[in-house]
Amino acid sequence: MATSTANLERERLLKLAEEYREKGYEVFFHPNLEDLPDFLKTYRPDMIVRRGEENVVIEVKSRASLNSSSNQYLSNLAKAVEKHPGWRFEFVMTNPEDIMYSLKAEGSLQEHEIESQLQVARQLTTQHPESAILYSWSLVEATLRLITEKEELSLEGFDPLYLINQLATEGVISKSEYQLLMNALLLRNAIAHGFKTTQLTQNSVYELIELTEQLLRTLHTGDEAG
Repeated sequence: MATSTANLERERLLKLAEEYREKGYEVFFHPNLEDLPDFLKTYRPDMIVRRGEENVVIEVKSRASLNSSSNQYLSNLAKAVEKHPGWRFEFVMTNPEDIMYSLKAEGSLQEHEIESQLQVARQLTTQHPESAILYSWSLVEATLRLITEKEELSLEGFDPLYLINQLATEGVISKSEYQLLMNALLLRNAIAHGFKTTQLTQNSVYELIELTEQLLRTLHTGDEAG
């Protein structure tokens, strides 16, 4: 599992490096201390790319390698980078579908993990709504699975579209929540498969994050979502 996850992340990193080189950037893989500015000396970014006055700090992670420790690291790194003009932070998630079967072997995210990772998604939204929508969608899917367990629903699978439709049919999520989820799924699919969409905004990501937080609260209240 660890090896396959590392390979997946490295392949994505190599692809990103190729894309940046084609755009005229100088690429530094796992840069040494001497290649890092003072404000990054305590970090070990996956990659830094430079072109003129523009500097980009890049981190690539798969869902399997994210935990509370890595979330805090990413959050701190993002904050450090954003304080310096000419620098920006780019967080890239490997496609969750690529590791679906590996994730099944390890089990789904639990409530406290989802809550922690939602904070990272919120911080990403300002500058990287594309990454944030992919990240947030994976968290809402995990939340919906927790809800199906609480409601003791018998499902034939966990395809997101099927999951949303079943929860709506059973009255577990409201019509407005169903519509928000469907809109977010369309945006997530467009981004995940390499399409551009002008419909993706910071607000659309925040709405998905807030809905996820709302759904998490229903796990304790016992009330239906909505």
